[in-house]
Amino acid sequence: MLHRRWAVAPVPGGQSQGPYSPDGFWWWDGASWKPAYSQDRLWRWNGQTWVPTQAPPAQSKGGSGLAIGLIVGAFLIVLVVVAVMVVVVLGVHP
Repeated sequence: MLHRRWAVAPVPGGQSQGPYSPDGFWWWDGASWKPAYSQDRLWRWNGQTWVPTQAPPAQSKGGSGLAIGLIVGAFLIVLVVVAVMVVVVLGVHP
């Protein structure tokens, strides 16, 4: 039989209701461990009723510009290296 350690964990929204497992995915009802999230993870058990889960915080969009800049920079470096190799191999001197 599996035994889970439990602790009173905060419920999203700052409330503390019922003992949750350390990972927050299980809820102890006094007799057995019950899932704290629905199978699709859209609902969470707060100890009394199912409530919608909160959306994760929005991520900033600043990373896409950095990624594009790195890709363009890498392409230019490869282009210069290939051009130098062609000049050396073919022996073309300006």
